[in-house]
Amino acid sequence: MLKGKLKLPLPVPDKARRAFPDRLGSLVAGFDGKEEEYGGGSDLVVFEPGEELETFQPNGFVSDKESDGVENFVEDRPRPEKDGAGPVSTVQVIAVDEKRSDLEYELSRPEINLEKLQRIASAGLPDGGGLRATAWKLLLGYLPTSRDLWEKELTENRQKYAKLKEELLLSPLPWTNGNLESRQSELTRRKDEAFSYKEQDVDVDVDGPLRRHEISQEDHPLSLGKASAWHQYFQYTEMVEQIDRDLQRTHPDKKFFSGETSFSRKNRQAMKNILLLFAKLNPAIRYVQGMNEVLAPIYYVFSTDTDEKNAANAEADSFSCFVRLLSDSVDHFCQQLDNSAVGILSTLTRLSDLLKANNEELWRHLELTNKVRPQFYAFRWITLLLTQEFDFQPILRIWDCLLGNPFGVQDMLLRVCCAMLLCVKSRLLSGDFVANLKLLQHYPDINIEHLLRVAQDLSPDTSSYRLSP
Repeated sequence: MLKGKLKLPLPVPDKARRAFPDRLGSLVAGFDGKEEEYGGGSDLVVFEPGEELETFQPNGFVSDKESDGVENFVEDRPRPEKDGAGPVSTVQVIAVDEKRSDLEYELSRPEINLEKLQRIASAGLPDGGGLRATAWKLLLGYLPTSRDLWEKELTENRQKYAKLKEELLLSPLPWTNGNLESRQSELTRRKDEAFSYKEQDVDVDVDGPLRRHEISQEDHPLSLGKASAWHQYFQYTEMVEQIDRDLQRTHPDKKFFSGETSFSRKNRQAMKNILLLFAKLNPAIRYVQGMNEVLAPIYYVFSTDTDEKNAANAEADSFSCFVRLLSDSVDHFCQQLDNSAVGILSTLTRLSDLLKANNEELWRHLELTNKVRPQFYAFRWITLLLTQEFDFQPILRIWDCLLGNPFGVQDMLLRVCCAMLLCVKSRLLSGDFVANLKLLQHYPDINIEHLLRVAQDLSPDTSSYRLSP
């Protein structure tokens, strides 16, 4: 189970707008001054997300024929080609153009109307042109609503990230960081010390015992103490290897992440820097397996921004937005909070209550008859923000809706999870424990727009089932 505890105050949210509090301890506070020590945290936490799903490309559009029920939009069909594009009607093209025009107009205003931007995002942001990147930065609170402040805020945050990266992404000792100049400086210092020692001890009997430099316990490479710089370095090396393995498995079907081209290696290195910096600034949490999946959509969207300056600074911008997004669910990674009002078990209970409020028949079948608990399938849904349940493009569309929700990401996330259950209701009602568990762990192809409409149309009485306090 996940371990580590981050003791932080929980801010009171403003229901009228999205709020992503900077509450990951030294992670965001480090922009103003890093901690003196960033090691000695709890043991490395490893979250096993389980068997990798075979995902499917949804058809993406709603049928003109009115549905008799939500399940009419769930289909079992062969997985389409990744790069294939389905037919697009003239009506759909016009709708996309209108949506793009509305978003461009809103983003061009001197003062951004955040509530209107949330409504636009919930309906789906257009691909390309850097519009989604700018909208996500605004929805995550990284950009202020006043356009006049954008350049100043971006410059300051990028400079602070560069400084943190320079200070923290180093080996603990100057002669182990791979920097030739540092090694040469250390060798020069040692030579000077040796020469000085020789000058002072010329009269010492050459046959006497040799003297040696004293090495403190904390500087000894074999020291197992948590305060040892070498012990921290070896733990850090293990974590680096784990991150490298996970990044190699991140969306292997996309050349942006996968392969050995200079392009894909550059992208993996940037993501690696972000994850390592997060881990060093948050030793109580460190790196948890699966964080790479949460980071991937952010870094992809920011890196493909058509604005060259923004794309060149995608790493710094992604770091800040990754922090803000994760701050909304950081308590899910703390075992000490599992049974608290903000822990993962409480969130899973909220999902169960949400299903019961909207379809008690299905709730009874899953919870009482089949004993299919949310812990068996929804743990991964919630902690990884559905990034392993759908293909990459549908994930971006779902995240538009998550970030655009005025009550917070977790509120909309629970609604989408509940809608996923409702959309396969008949199959769940006719299935036993094994069949239902397999179905929910390998979620079928579905029309994403219909799924999101079902999620948004859930009973208003469930609006209290928010994770954000």
